[in-house]
Amino acid sequence: MEKENEDTIDSTSISTVEQTIIHGQATEAVKTCFDPEIPVNIHELGLIYDIAVDGSGKVIVTMTLTSPHCPAAQSLPKEVGAKIRAVPGVTDVVVNVVWDPTWNPSMMSEAARLTLGM
Repeated sequence: MEKENEDTIDSTSISTVEQTIIHGQATEAVKTCFDPEIPVNIHELGLIYDIAVDGSGKVIVTMTLTSPHCPAAQSLPKEVGAKIRAVPGVTDVVVNVVWDPTWNPSMMSEAARLTLGM
């Protein structure tokens, strides 16, 4: 028996409606994660660059941190993964931390800027 290619969608694939629901719930889950030094969730801070859901229910998060020397560099991606894993229908989570583009304050939402007095 040949091993299936990772890009192959098998008969257990989920509908695009289910993918959309998982995406929304994953986004809401991420909004409960906070940088310990900043009283704003990481979504509003602009640290989440992308959340993708594939046909198997796997969620792939592309995110950054405020700095490579961020004290939460080890814990925050793990927290993001754990909170998304708790979303019904999620079969796997991959959290990719990237440094390009480099995060800067202009990536924050208006709500985050108001909260931080900017």
